[in-house]
Amino acid sequence: MDTEDFGFGTQIRKSPYFDATVRWGAKGFSVYNHMYIPRDFGDPEQNFWNLVNDAILCDVAVERQVEITGPDAAKFVQMLTPRDLSKMAVGQCKYILITNAEGGILNDPILLRLAENHFWISLADSDILLWAQGVAVHSGMDVSICEPDVSPLQLQGPKSGEIMQALFGDSIMDLKYYWLREVDLDGIPLIVSRTGWSSELGYELYLRDGLQGDVLWERIMATGMAFGLKPGHTSSIRRIEGGMLSYHADADIKTNPFELGFDRLVNLDMDADFIGKAALRRIKDEGVSRQQVGLIIDCDPMKGPNTTFWAINKDGTNIGKVTSAVYSPRLERNIALAMVTADCAVIGSEVEVITPSGPTRAMVVERPFYDPKKSLAAA
Repeated sequence: MDTEDFGFGTQIRKSPYFDATVRWGAKGFSVYNHMYIPRDFGDPEQNFWNLVNDAILCDVAVERQVEITGPDAAKFVQMLTPRDLSKMAVGQCKYILITNAEGGILNDPILLRLAENHFWISLADSDILLWAQGVAVHSGMDVSICEPDVSPLQLQGPKSGEIMQALFGDSIMDLKYYWLREVDLDGIPLIVSRTGWSSELGYELYLRDGLQGDVLWERIMATGMAFGLKPGHTSSIRRIEGGMLSYHADADIKTNPFELGFDRLVNLDMDADFIGKAALRRIKDEGVSRQQVGLIIDCDPMKGPNTTFWAINKDGTNIGKVTSAVYSPRLERNIALAMVTADCAVIGSEVEVITPSGPTRAMVVERPFYDPKKSLAAA
């Protein structure tokens, strides 16, 4: 692939790792947060096995950071999310939801607290920088909001800890699940966190100098080769196994936290106010009309993930849609996340899914489909 000719123009940004990923075999890209993200390093099933057996390195610079600083930073960040942040320590990370005034989900990012008044919101695919800046205008709070020069990589898989140890020494093994640390690798400034979008043991390395992207990628790959490290892309198979959301697919602005079973991420009793508090209180009191469920779809192994929302019927009536579906070679089943009417979200019940090859039976099941307590990632 000629990297000079690749692309849609300068309005879609390339990450600091773009050229390195092409050298290491990236064959296809999609667009996420107005940037290219590698989506194809060959066989997606082999990418999955590389992830769950050894380790993969993924360019996720598309996870853009919204940096919030200033005397009112903590108060402002709390206003953006229904999750109670009052006990969030410096050096801690939290999975949060960002909601609008109607209780709809705008993003489901990771929040990092670098200092008392210094936060990063590590984004899924939506323009939260603009939302946060807009909210700040009339908030009366003393905050500064910008997009810093930060580009994450994900090092994920059971061997990722050994690779990190080889890179940073024994002390990195003390880093706890959902905590972060400021480190330096041969003069390359990084924030490292025990997080990732894989449900496996993993780390994210946030590069704070975009000019060193190529050097960082090559340094990690050179160290990781002895441990079976492969270049890769975020695995749809593994994230669906783990019940992890893909924003715009499994959730969007019309989805509320209670439909996803995310009650733990909403604290309506805290004193702090947040955007959507009144709406979410009303939704909780009234109950939801639909719920997310897992499905096992009874058909031949799917060749890839769904690219449209598939209708779900019961007794001839539409009851919802499949949002993410894929064949899991480990479970040897077609698995899916779906949104259905609340009265049909009954574990063990049969439904009909309208796939591109025709109607087929499916069963409503619990999700996540694999390692539901996240024991692998939290080990």
